[in-house]
Amino acid sequence: MSDLYSGTDLFGELDRLQRQMASLFGGFPSSIRSGRSGAFPQVNIGSTDDSIEIVAFAPGIDPANLDVSIDKGLLTISGERRTAQPEAAGDDTRAYAQERFVGAFRRVIELPQHADPDNVKAQYTNGCLTVSIGKRETSKPRAITVQ
Repeated sequence: MSDLYSGTDLFGELDRLQRQMASLFGGFPSSIRSGRSGAFPQVNIGSTDDSIEIVAFAPGIDPANLDVSIDKGLLTISGERRTAQPEAAGDDTRAYAQERFVGAFRRVIELPQHADPDNVKAQYTNGCLTVSIGKRETSKPRAITVQ
């Protein structure tokens, strides 16, 4: 049994193989549930009986720099996030680490067929862009009276 674990780290080897496969296939996710690594903004998607709810986590963005559109069943969220460095820092400031995403971004989300592109509301509050898309009347659950 000690021969099985000696000399190699099994999980490390699996992680290395997974990274190699991802690079060969253009960074496709390793499972159907995982998202793109480093995608910005991160999103939560859910639904109610009346709507599809999408929340994009995009702190530090001026709402005027956000574009939200729907075309052919695709919701596109795009914009630009500018640097957060204070202007008083000047040109002599060196960054040793920069973990915050800066630059242009674009996320495209495929909507279900029952989404109503004529009934969309978008609101940006506290760094979260909430997009609410109504469902078509024909797809909403309804009670049937038994006679």
